[in-house]
Amino acid sequence: MTIPLTVTFTLASWILKGLQDGTFERVGGVIREVGSKHIVTWLRDTPSNSLVSASSSSSNNLLNLVFSGANLVASGANTASTRQGLADVSGRLGGIEQSSLGNIAVSGVNLIGTVANAAISGKGFADVNGRLGGIENQLEEIGENLQLTQGILQLTTATSILNLGVSVMGFAVISQRLNELEQRLKQAEELLNKVNRKIDLSFYANFRAAIELAINAFTMNKVENRRSSALQAINRFLEAEHIYTEFADIEIEQKSQIADEYLLTLSLAYLAEARCYLELEEHDTALRRFQEGAKVIRSRIQKYVDLLLTSNPAAYLQPEFTGIIDLRRLTRIYQWIDPAIDENAVFELQRKNLFKIAKEPQKWLDSIPAAILTRVEVQGGWFGPSQDDLKLEADKRLPQVFEVMESMIETNRRFESYQTEIQAISKLGISFHEWLKLSPSTEIKPDDSELIYIIPSQPLNLQLPS
Repeated sequence: MTIPLTVTFTLASWILKGLQDGTFERVGGVIREVGSKHIVTWLRDTPSNSLVSASSSSSNNLLNLVFSGANLVASGANTASTRQGLADVSGRLGGIEQSSLGNIAVSGVNLIGTVANAAISGKGFADVNGRLGGIENQLEEIGENLQLTQGILQLTTATSILNLGVSVMGFAVISQRLNELEQRLKQAEELLNKVNRKIDLSFYANFRAAIELAINAFTMNKVENRRSSALQAINRFLEAEHIYTEFADIEIEQKSQIADEYLLTLSLAYLAEARCYLELEEHDTALRRFQEGAKVIRSRIQKYVDLLLTSNPAAYLQPEFTGIIDLRRLTRIYQWIDPAIDENAVFELQRKNLFKIAKEPQKWLDSIPAAILTRVEVQGGWFGPSQDDLKLEADKRLPQVFEVMESMIETNRRFESYQTEIQAISKLGISFHEWLKLSPSTEIKPDDSELIYIIPSQPLNLQLPS
């Protein structure tokens, strides 16, 4: 039996309430009940946002700390509420009508008539001002609600190279992300040469060729040709998975600053393979490959996160990070590793560490991994950088490194949540291509909306790692 779906640009008030009171939680691209883990909503980037949402967030990596020193920008699916002036009255109200914001029932024609009357009547001006003031208040409230929604979903600080739904991670998007990762690795070559490390970028060309093969495959008219070419692309994606698994393992072992690049590339390889199976409507195989890939990727991301936590994670709670990194943020990192842990448990883990790093900062500095800092990156005097130089640079980088951990965890959660979309296809009795076409049928997209919400008529019991 087909389960009805509601597809909308507005998150239902009962879901917002559940997120606020802790009944629901966002995990990657889904909102689920905390207790039962049943799915109540899928989040999907809007088409206009799918190609740009990760391009800025892809700058969220350690290489940029070395070469540009720029702060990492949390973009993800960030929804910013904008308020424009009222100079162009008819344009402003026309925009409101097109956006279908709230219950604002204003007619551009009526407004023009009111403005015309206002030229004759001073009372007319007062009427116009009153109407505009009321509209402005409603717009402000709507903007605040949009910001509230994003804040509750914790999307304003969530960055990932993956979009929220597998449905918007088509081959063109995968290709763009792959190009960004390749460029980031090219930036790393200068630093790696200083420590006598070489990287082989030739495999990225093979990966890109596989994506082009997949794109061509699914534009073919003959079914047999489409399937044959798709299977060829799948074989190349399988090869890429083996290559980048090995590369990631080597870089994690080396405590390297490019381990995250290979982990993200590995995620894209599994995603591209599974996407081929979905295009062929081979749902069971696609789900199995996502499940297998999730195990491979999560275990390595966890090793990488453990590495970035350093020998003393209390380093992230130093006084200089007040207002930047708090215990709540650190707890979320630990809860990804162990969902049963709470803030009090994390504090107990760090109680002694706080004293250790205050009394013996040198020990922590000596153990800091190359993934965060190497001596060759820090300028110093004739005899190289001093311990104070190293500590200053390390402290400068830690807030950005923390964002890297959050970004990797967000990527992992989005990858894992893709499984539920495939499970939903079977549960709902639709095809993948029908799932792709889901969109609000009667709503006009508000200007500030970057998400689509897919809400089943009843919570769905779908398997997702805890």
